[in-house]
Amino acid sequence: MLIQCIRPDHTNPPIDASRTLQARTQIPPQVEAILQRSCNDCHSNQTEWPWYSQMSPISWYLQYHVNEGRRELNFSDWATYDQRRAARKLKETCEQVETGAMPTRTYLWLHPSAALSATDQQAICEWTRGERQRLQATQQSSLEPAR
Repeated sequence: MLIQCIRPDHTNPPIDASRTLQARTQIPPQVEAILQRSCNDCHSNQTEWPWYSQMSPISWYLQYHVNEGRRELNFSDWATYDQRRAARKLKETCEQVETGAMPTRTYLWLHPSAALSATDQQAICEWTRGERQRLQATQQSSLEPAR
């Protein structure tokens, strides 16, 4: 009973819409829906805290997991990534979904709708490849001398 007195703060940091992944990239609606369904709870400041997140010690594990997810990749703070880091994050996103590392098995136990189909994986990887190419083109054009 005493462990219920020690509760992490399950709040979401404020979001500046101009700094989000959606504001800084071109996301097809299908991919945005996949990210919302399967990624945002841990990789954005839009975590939906379920009822069981209020029960210790589960609450501690969930808070740690969300903090780690946000630290590794945060769609709400995409503007903090320079072009090189953003390109690396996009590449890693594809790799993580292709290998089945994301979403994690523990997340899928309680969120089975977050499971990614082969079509979902393909859509994410095609989008990340396209965004990486767009970033590279933007970087190239900014390096070219003015005429």
